[in-house]
Amino acid sequence: MIALMQLIVHFGFLKQQGIGLAMSDFQAVLLAVATVLIAAGGYVINNVLDIATDLENKPGDVVVGNGISEERAYNLYFGLTITGVALGFYLSYEIERWNFSMVFILVAMTLYLYANSLKRMLLVGNVVIALLTGISVLVVGIFDLVPTLFYNDKSMVATIMGVLLDYAIFTCLVNLIREIVKDLEDVNGDYNQGMNTLPIALGIGRTTKIASVLGVMAFVTLSWYVYQYLFQLTYTTLYALVFLISPLVFFSIRIWSAKKQKEFSSLSLLLKIVLFLGILSIAVLTFNMKYNA
Repeated sequence: MIALMQLIVHFGFLKQQGIGLAMSDFQAVLLAVATVLIAAGGYVINNVLDIATDLENKPGDVVVGNGISEERAYNLYFGLTITGVALGFYLSYEIERWNFSMVFILVAMTLYLYANSLKRMLLVGNVVIALLTGISVLVVGIFDLVPTLFYNDKSMVATIMGVLLDYAIFTCLVNLIREIVKDLEDVNGDYNQGMNTLPIALGIGRTTKIASVLGVMAFVTLSWYVYQYLFQLTYTTLYALVFLISPLVFFSIRIWSAKKQKEFSSLSLLLKIVLFLGILSIAVLTFNMKYNA
């Protein structure tokens, strides 16, 4: 999903705006590969440091210690992360922006800190993962547009970056809600491992209400945004109504009274689908703007 999101932003949105971009198509693919490698490394180290919790929450999905040794998993983590950061350095060199390489280092460090300690802190881990997801949208615009400011129309670049920021905020909010739902799904194992998630601190009932309120905030804000800025674009408006707003309304109603792990799992999957469809919507927006339907 991360790779698809970044490639859609470059190929399906930025390349269609008629302005110069800093990255070639190959370099855009390289950015997606670097991002995915670092994210994959984050997943590996999270699994390594979370074996006990996973054994209780999802025993059938545990890989480390059950097919892959812990030593091999650590080697895989270092291999994925170092390769991803190295590709990031190479890409930063290619677009003549060495300082951009710090993005890859900081993200890799943050993912390690998340797996090691941040996810055990109340809401901190949820917010960190949500922010990193949003940043993965913005980073394409930063790499593609910031190096071109001296020859591109600055006002147009600002407008395009504004659109990407809007998408990043939406992605961040939906992913934050999903992280809370995942904590609801894993509450028993997290409690036994001494973690301090929102359902443990406030209880399942109160946390479901918070998730519902956040869901309402998401679809109300999105509805306002569509009405304010996209209402004249018929396809985009219909797409947002059917595939983004309606599922968020359903989620907000359903999560209010959810109590079972199976219910939380289904709602988490629903939010994942909304994120995926949200990614695709930027291509729909580009098509609709191009043909002004």
